Amino acid sequence: MTKQKQKKQFFLLSLGCSKNRVDSESMAELLHKAGFSGAAAPDDASVLIVNTCGFIEDARQESIGALQELAEFKQKNQLLIAAGCMAQRYGDEVVQWVPGIDGVIGTRRWMDIVPFIRRLRRRPHPQPLYHLPDEASAVGRDERGILRASVQGASAYLKIADGCRRPCAFCAIPQIKGTLVSRPLDTIVAEAVRLQETGIQELIIISQDSTDYGHDLGLKNGLSRLLNRIVRAAPDIPWIRVMYAYPGYVTDELIETMAAHPQIVNYLDIPLQHGHRETLKRMRRPANVEWIYRTIEKLRAAMPDIAIRTTFIVGYPGETDEEFTALKTMVSDLQFDRVGAFTYSYEASTPSGQLPNQVPPEVMAARRDELMTRQQSISLTKNQAQVGRTLPILVEGYGDKVSIGRAYRDAPEIDGLVIVPGELPLGQITPVRIDGATVYDLTAVKNEKRKT
Repeated sequence: MTKQKQKKQFFLLSLGCSKNRVDSESMAELLHKAGFSGAAAPDDASVLIVNTCGFIEDARQESIGALQELAEFKQKNQLLIAAGCMAQRYGDEVVQWVPGIDGVIGTRRWMDIVPFIRRLRRRPHPQPLYHLPDEASAVGRDERGILRASVQGASAYLKIADGCRRPCAFCAIPQIKGTLVSRPLDTIVAEAVRLQETGIQELIIISQDSTDYGHDLGLKNGLSRLLNRIVRAAPDIPWIRVMYAYPGYVTDELIETMAAHPQIVNYLDIPLQHGHRETLKRMRRPANVEWIYRTIEKLRAAMPDIAIRTTFIVGYPGETDEEFTALKTMVSDLQFDRVGAFTYSYEASTPSGQLPNQVPPEVMAARRDELMTRQQSISLTKNQAQVGRTLPILVEGYGDKVSIGRAYRDAPEIDGLVIVPGELPLGQITPVRIDGATVYDLTAVKNEKRKT
């Protein structure tokens, strides 16, 4: 391998959530435009980049481990760059944890990756270089004309905003990403059209809080306006999915918009985090539990087959037996299609880290298991109700003599699958007849047309 060729190759490892993957692919596009090519293995690249996750301790350890492994085998002419959330949040500490890092670039100016690499190459730097500006206002608006999406097979994640202005006591995202910065509506719509032209079958709208889209732009019901525009501009995208709706901000207008357009799948992810008013107050989350019940009722009235997903945190500081019982009651009452339960993760830099009455780890684990056991019976009943239905599925891969796909009820990577004997067209939406159900997945057969 020549030195010149190696100078123009990069290896980029993306860790964490789908929003991080969007940033990674955007950085990769900038590098490609600057004449770099992607390398399949670290040894083939002169620039090594890890787009880190710093949300909770487990994610940080994964990021540190990836950086340490690359640093251990880094060659003399290679650069190692820590990018993303952990880099933004911890700065100097990252290079102490991982000797051998050459540069640190955060979440707020990732679009400067090419000039940052040039700076690293231009002069000797016995100490790592940092590019961690506090200002977040440019995020989402200075993107150098690149597509803010991550294409995964026949699906594409399209980011509509960065940052978050919510005050949740357990969350470090505002510290990492800054406040909400919405992307221009016309830009997002144009990108949806570009993605339509590539033949994608599913467009997934994402941000930290999609229901807050446009607040900083002075838009009322910004998400509804955006969805209406996308539906009109990109009518050939079969599925449009909305991820991450904030409690209290699922408006009547949003429900009406979702119900009015067949393109927008009847699925909504609303991370509720808890079911007891006092716990929610300590979390600095909307504490109107009655709103939750009313809104779920409205969603199901407008879209009777809607699949509703939520997440809960168990073991939040001060969570009493009574509060946990209220959470279990909510799960039983509202019969969510999908539930993710997580034990509270202590974060010293967040307000929750200062709360008294931290719940012992063994109690948290037991509560998580109890909640998920309760939800499993609900999920099984929900899945069994699909048996006999004909559902379109997006075929994403093959197993041992079977096709593997997802129905509208399932978001990629976090929800269930539909398993169908035989080979269906890859990357296409195909109707199948559901003939079996487990707690998380469905089985189906090809939807053979009946002879008349």
